[in-house]
Amino acid sequence: MTELIQRESLGPVTRLTLNMPQSLNALSDAMLAALSDTFATLAEDRTTRVVILRGAGKAFCAGHDLKEMQAARQAPDKGAAYFLDLFTRCGAVMQAIPALPQPVIAEVHGIATAAGCQLVASCDMAVAAEGTRLGVNGVNIGLFCSTPMVALSRNVPAKVAFEMLTTGEFIDATRAREVGLVNRVVPHADLSEATLALAQTVAAKLSAAVKIGKRAFYDQIGLDLADAYAHTAAVMQENMLWRDTAEGIQAFIEKRAPDWAER
Repeated sequence: MTELIQRESLGPVTRLTLNMPQSLNALSDAMLAALSDTFATLAEDRTTRVVILRGAGKAFCAGHDLKEMQAARQAPDKGAAYFLDLFTRCGAVMQAIPALPQPVIAEVHGIATAAGCQLVASCDMAVAAEGTRLGVNGVNIGLFCSTPMVALSRNVPAKVAFEMLTTGEFIDATRAREVGLVNRVVPHADLSEATLALAQTVAAKLSAAVKIGKRAFYDQIGLDLADAYAHTAAVMQENMLWRDTAEGIQAFIEKRAPDWAER
């Protein structure tokens, strides 16, 4: 039986590989279930500090499994219950990524389309190979990418998102970096190494500080300015009272490496 998601431990970094290359790693029912279970496990993992998410084969992820979706039309309700359940389940998987305590970095190559692009946008950071194409192109087959739009519109400017959604046109990795959908673009041969280097840089920081910071990052985004400052002031107060934070500041003052009890 094919392992839908391959998990590899690289010290404090866990690398997940979507492993259905024959379907371009489509988000089938089975793949969504596997992602949900994997993220639930990672949420309780105290050894993983950073997660990398990538795809096997020629592509990162081609979105939903259209053959499964078409098959659901055979139900008496023409698939209505299945479709709502599918998009709800997919939305829950996407929301699990920012809810994870660890930063998640998408390692993107080939194509990331529709819900695959949504997956990139849902990750905290993304590194893309040169030549990668990203798009929310459901409109080309008569299905507007409304759920991918949620993540996309929280990554890129509104007019860029709307153009991508209504034209169905792909953008390349360079354009994706320009508009904020990916952080870095590297030669394809360097993709895994560059993504791992970024992950290791983050993993070397005080893990508890990164975790509290990630949670605060997403909490404050939906608040108005005054509430955002009030919330983050309380978070920084909590952070400042930690033993390791006091040690980190003192080490900086004394120009030495911090002696952290826990990284």
